[in-house]
Amino acid sequence: MQKEPKELPLRERKKLRTRQTLVDAALELFTARDFTAVTLDEIVDAVEVSKRTFFRTFTSKEDVALAPEKELWATYLTDIETRPLTGGHLLGAYKDALFAALEQMTDGWEQRFLASRSLADRTPALTAHSLRHCSEVSANVVRIVADRLAGQSPGRTELRLLLDLMLAAWHCALEAWTASGTARQDRPALVRHMREAFAVIPAVAALAAQDS
Repeated sequence: MQKEPKELPLRERKKLRTRQTLVDAALELFTARDFTAVTLDEIVDAVEVSKRTFFRTFTSKEDVALAPEKELWATYLTDIETRPLTGGHLLGAYKDALFAALEQMTDGWEQRFLASRSLADRTPALTAHSLRHCSEVSANVVRIVADRLAGQSPGRTELRLLLDLMLAAWHCALEAWTASGTARQDRPALVRHMREAFAVIPAVAALAAQDS
């Protein structure tokens, strides 16, 4: 699991620590009370930073509440930009990029992610924000892959459907993971659920082929 990069300049390491402290404080406040009841003033006061510092890192309360999710997909996009791609093995590339992104998350990410998902499940504003973010990420992935495979097949529709198939399996893995109880909600357990869900994809594709 990735820890704070020692090779980064001191200033950047401090920014990362401040960001993490803001996320931890916000999630703790949101979980203890209610997302809508917690003010931005309370978050920055808990960390003893200014609102200006907050807005250098996050755009809103929704942004900080969904930080663990956004960290994962930002890392995913970075991986997709450089991962070797071929038209015949894109589903594998999509899956491998997600495993790679998950591996790069910092220590304790899974606990923050679970807290964030729990908040989103019971907060309509966060649900909407998360869905919008998911749509934006999907569009960016398709754009990146289409640009990198310019002039080759498959087309954008196929690229999007392959990605949606991978994401559907990811969400199934998350459902199984979150329902497994706190004793089994570590990162290795999430990886196991992902592998199990991804292993079903060929059978699903075969079923779709039978109906075509």
